[in-house]
Amino acid sequence: MSLWILITICAAFLQNLRFMLQKQVKSLGLTALGATFARFVFSMPVILVLAFTYLNVSGAAFPKIETQFWPYAMVGGIAQILATVFVVALFSERNFAVGMTFKKTEVMLTGLIGFILLGEGVSGIGFISIAVGFIGVLLLSDPPKPDPKRKLWERIFNKASIFGVSSGVFFAISAVSYRAATLSVGSDDFILRAALSLAFVTCFQTVVMAIWMSVRARPEMGLVIRSWRITGLVGILGMGGSLCWFMAFTLQNAAYVFTLGQVELIFAFVASYFYFKEQPIPREVLGALVIVISVVVLMFSL
Repeated sequence: MSLWILITICAAFLQNLRFMLQKQVKSLGLTALGATFARFVFSMPVILVLAFTYLNVSGAAFPKIETQFWPYAMVGGIAQILATVFVVALFSERNFAVGMTFKKTEVMLTGLIGFILLGEGVSGIGFISIAVGFIGVLLLSDPPKPDPKRKLWERIFNKASIFGVSSGVFFAISAVSYRAATLSVGSDDFILRAALSLAFVTCFQTVVMAIWMSVRARPEMGLVIRSWRITGLVGILGMGGSLCWFMAFTLQNAAYVFTLGQVELIFAFVASYFYFKEQPIPREVLGALVIVISVVVLMFSL
């Protein structure tokens, strides 16, 4: 089995655990912004220690960083912040499994954005599978108990669908940007490339969010720190998941990585049913299956 496959499965598992905790920390009084800040502020010291420890233990020289690394890393970092805010906000609108399925539109969008920004190929069948995937999105967008007095388009374009597709767009942008960034680090050691890339991105994200929250949500910063037993675990799990994603991106095309990452939906439905005691309706399950089928077809069309 290829190494990138094992790393991707590990990334999906850790990310699912992190989102489970982020759904829970909102019960502490944190907004989606605060739950997102916790993800980065506690990750930063851990990844800095790990990155520079690995650099010293491996005996490798500090690699050359190409100029294009910086804009790709910063675009990816901002996109990931926005994507995380949207997906955490989405958990307040729909159940955990549906929220995670909406997030998985990132796979279809990664193929499109990779095609546009990096020139990575998508075949005709690939474009058809992406279109089919959006049928799954439409099935998920209609609320579980739709108002029959409202028109279909009014029911579909709701806060949940807007948050869900927005998270997919920004996660796709971050995935493509991170792949481009890691490939701009001059080293054959994929762990070193991933760790140094993640260290810079996490520091950048923490500074950006700290500045924003100090202006717009200063009291919430204190709540994040005071709740460190839970929010700290969010950060550690987020760091572990991101490190695995970064390593996978250095080894394989971003669309392939996120396609295999659909295994996260299995973890999400298990967590939704057994942990959060949520019961998805048949249409939601069908929508999730349509999206999974579309991305599997997309994978084999690349």
